Amino acid sequence: MKIYVLILILAFQLFSCDEKKEISSINPENWSKRKTDLNTKDSLEFGKSYLSIYSQIYSLSQHRTHNLTAMISLRNTSESDSIYIIKAEYYDTHGKSIRKYFDFPIYLAPMETTEIIIDEIDVTGGTGSNFIFDWKIPKNCPEPLFEGVMSSTMGQQGLSFTTHAKRIK
Repeated sequence: MKIYVLILILAFQLFSCDEKKEISSINPENWSKRKTDLNTKDSLEFGKSYLSIYSQIYSLSQHRTHNLTAMISLRNTSESDSIYIIKAEYYDTHGKSIRKYFDFPIYLAPMETTEIIIDEIDVTGGTGSNFIFDWKIPKNCPEPLFEGVMSSTMGQQGLSFTTHAKRIK
C-alpha cells in the first residue's frame, strides 16, 4: 500500500510541474475577446497618455538592481459609456519599443478595468520603462485612467509603489 501512495505522490508532482509560465500579458487571446470595430464611431475624441513603469529599481548602488512585478491597470471611469484603447505599447529605458499588446482597438465597458502584467522575471524594460496608450472616448466622457502598481517581496521584506499616467495629447 505504501508503494501505491508513493507512486501517486510522485505522479502528482510530475504533472503539476508541467505548468507553462507566461511572461507578461502578451497572449493575444487575452485581447482578442475585447476586439472592436471603430469605423462606425467617427465622433470619438482622440487622446494619448504616457505611463512610467519600473521593471527594476536600483538597490544599494547603481550597480545593483531589484526586479519588480508591474501591474498596469487600464480603467474606464465612465458610468455610462464604453471607451476604446487603440494602442498599448511598452518601451524600455532607452525608448526602444519592446512590444505592442494588440494591433486592433479594444473596448472597456462602463466602469470596467483590465490589466497588463509584467512578470518579475521580465526585465526587458529596465529601470525606466514606460507605456504609451492611444485611446478614443465619446464626447463628454471622462478620460480613461492608467496606473502602474509595482511590487516585490523578498523574504520578509515587501516593496510596492504606484505611478499614474499623464495625458500627452
